[in-house]
Amino acid sequence: MAQDYRWRRLGEHGADGIPGGTALALGLDGMVTGISSPPDTPRGIAARLRYLTASSAGYTAMDQAGISVTRRTLYAWLAEERSPSPANRSKLDAAYWALRRQRVVAELKRRLSRGGGTRVEIDPVDQREVPGKYRRDLQVRRITLRPHIWDAAVDAWVADDIEDLGAIWDEAITGLGSDYDSYTHVASVGWNA
Repeated sequence: MAQDYRWRRLGEHGADGIPGGTALALGLDGMVTGISSPPDTPRGIAARLRYLTASSAGYTAMDQAGISVTRRTLYAWLAEERSPSPANRSKLDAAYWALRRQRVVAELKRRLSRGGGTRVEIDPVDQREVPGKYRRDLQVRRITLRPHIWDAAVDAWVADDIEDLGAIWDEAITGLGSDYDSYTHVASVGWNA
């Protein structure tokens, strides 16, 4: 979906930023904790396998990530007799994080919606490389995202629907008034929850 905002040609004069919906997704990603061992280490592989094979949802996540191995191969991985190929280690990591995301949806919604919503700080695009005559006077802005926005954002995030996240971000920033389209792309967004 092409957006016809002032940032349509972001970067033409050196501005650096990302779509607000993408920034929202990155912030939500940062709220999900999990295994800290890298996915290509024996400890990281074993931990991901234990987590994924502990439930039918884990097997579904592996299937959705494209892991199709025999039961014998899976048992060999679990027993650490064989190690998954680099491609399968990457798929195991993707399956692990997809399942983690699904399992934290309710908790994220609860935390972000508590007290009528969560205050978000919006850092405008980085204009350090923009020549003076093209720079805009943009400040850090703060808005409160209400529970219905968070619920929709978390649902779009877990579905990996970046287009929907973009539309949700657009709805969220309409309260900025005439500055609205200056914050469709941002350096980052952040919050405490």
